[in-house]
Amino acid sequence: MPLRDPLFQRVAIIGLGLIGGSLASAIRKNSLALEVVGTDLRKEDLVLGQSLGVIDTIADSTAEAVRGADLVVLAVPVQATRKVLEEIRPHLAADVLLTDVGSTKSGFVKDVEAVFGEFSTRIIPGHPIAGSERSGIRAANPDMFTHHKVILTPPDNVSAPHLKKLRALWEACGATVLTMSVAYHDEVLAATSHLPHLIAFSLVDTLAGEDENMDIFRYAAGGFRDFTRIAASDPVMWHDIFLSNRDAVLRVIDHFTRDLDQLRTAIADQDGATLLRVFSRAKAAREHFSKMLSGQAYVTNNSENQVTFRLQPGGSVTGDIRVPGDKSMSHRSIMLGALAEGITEVKGFLEGEDSLATLQAFRDMGVTIEGPDNGFVRIHGVGMHGLQPPRGPIYLGNSGTGMRLFTGLLAAQPFESELTGDASLSVRPMNRVAEPLRSMGAVIDTAEGGRPPLKIRGSKDKKLVGIHYDMPVASAQVKSCLLLAGLYAEGTTSITEPAPTRDHTERMLAGFGYKVERDGPTASVTGGGKLTANAIDVPADISSAAFFLVAASIAPDSDLILRHVGMNPTRVGVINILQQMGANIEIMDEREIGGEPVADLRVRSAELKGIEIPEVQVPLAIDEFPALFIAATCATGRTVLTGAEELRVKESDRIQVMADGLAALGVKTEVTEDGIIIEGGQAIKSGSVHSHSDHRIAMSFAVASLRATGEIEIIDCANVATSFPGFVELAQQTGIKISAEEAKAGVEQGAD
Repeated sequence: MPLRDPLFQRVAIIGLGLIGGSLASAIRKNSLALEVVGTDLRKEDLVLGQSLGVIDTIADSTAEAVRGADLVVLAVPVQATRKVLEEIRPHLAADVLLTDVGSTKSGFVKDVEAVFGEFSTRIIPGHPIAGSERSGIRAANPDMFTHHKVILTPPDNVSAPHLKKLRALWEACGATVLTMSVAYHDEVLAATSHLPHLIAFSLVDTLAGEDENMDIFRYAAGGFRDFTRIAASDPVMWHDIFLSNRDAVLRVIDHFTRDLDQLRTAIADQDGATLLRVFSRAKAAREHFSKMLSGQAYVTNNSENQVTFRLQPGGSVTGDIRVPGDKSMSHRSIMLGALAEGITEVKGFLEGEDSLATLQAFRDMGVTIEGPDNGFVRIHGVGMHGLQPPRGPIYLGNSGTGMRLFTGLLAAQPFESELTGDASLSVRPMNRVAEPLRSMGAVIDTAEGGRPPLKIRGSKDKKLVGIHYDMPVASAQVKSCLLLAGLYAEGTTSITEPAPTRDHTERMLAGFGYKVERDGPTASVTGGGKLTANAIDVPADISSAAFFLVAASIAPDSDLILRHVGMNPTRVGVINILQQMGANIEIMDEREIGGEPVADLRVRSAELKGIEIPEVQVPLAIDEFPALFIAATCATGRTVLTGAEELRVKESDRIQVMADGLAALGVKTEVTEDGIIIEGGQAIKSGSVHSHSDHRIAMSFAVASLRATGEIEIIDCANVATSFPGFVELAQQTGIKISAEEAKAGVEQGAD
């Protein structure tokens, strides 16, 4: 039955091939128009299309098809576009929406401008990223676009109502709609679609000309058949596409040819290191595509999937567990291992999105890295001056640590680079590292307000100069950034911090043989040294352990052991604070591994009491305060936090976001400029909390469920994977009643 209010009255599809026929069929199936009119040079296809129910009406000419149509879709070979536009121009209605489905957009724009004299606000180029090696009306499929992407490239002055209707049409056909510029579309498609098709055509043609061609194809494995399947695509269509998108295709062919020549040379020279570097980089790129190419046309970014935690109230926490490796040390192990001479082996590496982004960045700068494989990584160091210019922007996802440390490292390199991140990272302040680096001679451009992306203009001719810097606010990230820059600077770089912060960088530099001077609150390095490969065993992250320390403290009848937890004295604030609140935490089997103190922790239920948190402990527990706020809520008496303004510039404003979340659960707090006041003993009620894409907020409210009176829903939890992969499963194992619901975006099934 037709819809009462279809999107369009009369839709004209010019060209009933695979895409045109599938779109016509989808429009009819979903009742998106009162009438679908089709026209094609092949009259037999029109008759077949009508008999198959693909179209309602046959038009004998393009002029007849478009008369009275409020939507006209050009689905013809791109080289035929101009001729069709000339035919239909005199017959188009004044308010018609005109679009196409071609694989290149710059040629379509040129044809429109040549025929119409200008680019109308009602002409919106489009490109569905879907298809099959089959062609023609018989292959038409009304579900062709389901879970696929459609790219629209509207003009800057596009008619908003027309764009809204076209987007609605494609979405009603099951597609995910993206918009981008014409030029960017053609560059992306040249690399991701056109080049693979060209290679497939060429490879099959080359092998068909070999003397052993019959056996080559007879014994071809599945991978060969899968790759060369696209060589069965329509030759006429692809002939048109390559000629239409000539410039972009030539650029990517030239790039590919240069890289292929390098591989040929490596094979000829028995250069296994180059082969391993390229192959491992490519394997990682394939496996972590979504993290590297967030937001581009062919990618579903895992972090964009909507994840909701749902928690039932009550329970106790028991077991014997080991939480994932320390994120701060995982970042630094990759960085220093890459800059070292020799092979560094890392155990306990955190396989979260932030750490993987750091790993991938060094692969993009020419470092061979094997793994990760169950936390094991092998890094083939290139030395202090062996990094290569990255081939594009370095994408760091949600990692503020990664961006600040990379800024210091890259400021000293003899090449230009750019650092980008996801939406959350892109609003975080970076002037706190950019300004002292500029005083060392670095050239760094930021977006408005000192925010990412950061463009770092390194130079072969200009070295950084060592400085002394008094940090206005205690920050391990700023300190580490300047120490990394200082490795390359002339003279000595020293940093004085107003309060102690984590010292993983100083400890790990020493472990790699680089001398770090420490004098009270001041750390300094002198440029010009070298790093020597080292073995690293990353301890369990105390920030991740904190959620379970709080959980077992507040839940009745709890008894939990946490293994191999990092006990760096600059990180144990959460234990000190909980113990002052009366927590029952036993520190067992203290030991030192790779220069870092480690211990097992046993935590049992306790009656917590509110305290005034000593400001000296604040920098030692800065990442753990969201969980500590839950502990304070469950304590008796008042807890007062001051001196914690740093919390306002984390992944979220953690003071305000936690206060808002507690309020949603019926808990009143008093927010101050640099902290919060929480009256303990308030009931935690059921409710819905928004994490604002902050992993620590999400996990903290999961812990709160242990003392809640009803179900808690936590929205926007995808970023938990940035610091704690497997959190839900481990929480369930210990007794927390948690489930995760994921609403996935469409997964790409094919192209063209």
